[in-house]
Amino acid sequence: MGNPLGKEQRLPVLLACLVLGLGLAAAVLGAWRAGGPGRASAAGPYVDLLRVPPGPAAPAPGPGASTGTVTVECGRNEEGHWNEDNLVVSPGLPAGAHHTHAYVGNLSADALSTDASLAAAATSCTGGDRSVYYWPVLRRTDRPGSGPHEGAAGHGNAGEILREASVRVEFRGSPVSKVVAMPRFLRAITGDAVAYTAGGGAGVRARWGCSGLPDRSTTGYPRCPAGQLVTRTLVFPSCWNGLDTAAPDHRSHLLFPSAGGVCPQGTFPVPELRVSLAYAVAPGVPLALDSFPEQRHSPLTDHAMFVDVMTDERMGELVACLNEGRTCRT
Repeated sequence: MGNPLGKEQRLPVLLACLVLGLGLAAAVLGAWRAGGPGRASAAGPYVDLLRVPPGPAAPAPGPGASTGTVTVECGRNEEGHWNEDNLVVSPGLPAGAHHTHAYVGNLSADALSTDASLAAAATSCTGGDRSVYYWPVLRRTDRPGSGPHEGAAGHGNAGEILREASVRVEFRGSPVSKVVAMPRFLRAITGDAVAYTAGGGAGVRARWGCSGLPDRSTTGYPRCPAGQLVTRTLVFPSCWNGLDTAAPDHRSHLLFPSAGGVCPQGTFPVPELRVSLAYAVAPGVPLALDSFPEQRHSPLTDHAMFVDVMTDERMGELVACLNEGRTCRT
């Protein structure tokens, strides 16, 4: 039987099939990018961590590595130190964060803090470390909450604030060399508070996990087996330009090393700060990270900030512990 369509009729049909095929391919590719193992999906940010493969091992330390660790005991914000400020990103602007941060360390930190006021304040850390460590709060949205900072307050973040079951503040060395001291009053940030609208999680460094699966992590909210804690791990950049304690973009003075631990040219390895948070959350509880309204509480936007207020003497002791390969605790 001959083709019932003439040449003039076949061309529009072929074009329509081509457009449909390209659209289907784009949809499949988009779904793969958004929802691959361990990655948050726009349709649903929850990830079953049992289905996520273990991550790559850390690089093996070289002969000149600084293999020590220093853990600073700062409590878990028993004081209820929360505010909507961001001393690092928007100093001098009260409520400039438009979401709530939780703190350990310096008990006076807010948008109006100065180097002098931080250096004179009390701290939750043992050993006298007056540094500022802070991050956005995590909420459960099935409970409205009635305490401070649990109402919407005009910024769209509402619900019961989950108190941290544990907070671990740890400094590590470099896998390739010795580290040098951080300058006092260094400002640092990790994570990206606008990652959701920036177009995906390829560069997201903040990781979520479960306490019983330490070799697995995700950029989505994890679904953990019963009895395990939900964890957040926030690793800070550790390659300093040797000059500045801050930068206009809040980042260019302190960069991340390569996957192998090598610092970019023109920067020097300083102690790597790692803040690890854990929460007792029953399976199925809905979670929401505080965020800017347009970021829609995406777990991709997890972030943390740090201001070094250690004395030079204390920083020197920390660096010596790392470079000598010891395990130290304050």
